[in-house]
Amino acid sequence: MGVWAIGDRPAIYVVDDSVMNLQILGEVLGMQGYEVRTFPNPRDALERAAEDPPDLFILDVVLPGMDGFELCRRLKQREILREIPVMFVSSLDDPHHISRAFLEGGVDYVAKPFRPEEIAARAMTHVRIHRAQRELLEQNRELEGILQRKDQEVLRAQMATIEALSELAESRDENTGGHIIRTSHYCGLLGRGLMKLGLYRDQVEQEFIDLLKKAAPLHDIGKVGIPDSILLKRAPLTPEEYETMKNHTIMGEQALLKVLKKYPGHPLLQMGIQIARSHHEKWDGTGYPDGLKGEEIPLAARIMAVADVYDALRCYRPYKTPLSHRESMLIIQEGSGDHFDPLVVEAFMAMEGIFETTSSKLVFPEEMEVPGP
Repeated sequence: MGVWAIGDRPAIYVVDDSVMNLQILGEVLGMQGYEVRTFPNPRDALERAAEDPPDLFILDVVLPGMDGFELCRRLKQREILREIPVMFVSSLDDPHHISRAFLEGGVDYVAKPFRPEEIAARAMTHVRIHRAQRELLEQNRELEGILQRKDQEVLRAQMATIEALSELAESRDENTGGHIIRTSHYCGLLGRGLMKLGLYRDQVEQEFIDLLKKAAPLHDIGKVGIPDSILLKRAPLTPEEYETMKNHTIMGEQALLKVLKKYPGHPLLQMGIQIARSHHEKWDGTGYPDGLKGEEIPLAARIMAVADVYDALRCYRPYKTPLSHRESMLIIQEGSGDHFDPLVVEAFMAMEGIFETTSSKLVFPEEMEVPGP
């Protein structure tokens, strides 16, 4: 009587050029409840296994056309068969062949002549281990999926709070309405311009651009901590007030770092931190808070710098009237190599027609035709 239930019969492929061995192993394993398929030709076994994988392979070493070691190697090269255990049964019982069997990926080696009950016992062990490993792997994948979904739910709630704080920082100043929306789209346009021109191709891909648009609204989150007397002042800031205002970069970074501790390695938060701290750095090293220079400044922050300044130039402030697109474009060009990354300015110029349309109409369609360089 078999040890396996009828509806749960493991399949074993036996590959041996001896008809007698195939018959013996087929009978012994069949009595234990296995579904046994025998193959005198290793190529037939390899072809059938790719279509219908078993729970265990039992291979002879000496086979026609392809020895058992080569067959095992080919089985392990196929992803669908890689984890299925291979047991060798062979009359070659010298240490060299035994060692090679394990090096090729085998899990067991039984020398001929064998005792049928030993083969059956070892087969049962390997099948049970394989099934347990497979079940554990499936459970782990299911658990990872559950945890990922839960993490995403919590993170979405956390990011909604962060974005609300960004909007709160902006809403305190009635003159900057829509700034975070516009700069987000400007960053996306600059990213697309860089990609179209083939600039920073090791960093700028569609995934980078999508992440950049989501992270851009976090750039001024630190302004939540700036006093109204400074943030809303309608006259020029004093040197002391300006130093306080500059701290919004560090406060923004610190706020996002607290969230990152709960979600280490999260790319949106990592980029948000780079932008929040470094979007006021300048290409020539005269910016703040760290005086970074050139490519020391994270690329996302260098892109944000152009988007931020362009929007400030185009919008009304109590101390200035809005500039035209052309006037703003010339200022951006003049800042190339000093304030701004020259390659980001090049991308801006490639997209400047869409910048003009976007800033003039204050609408931001999801998809815009990218003009040629």
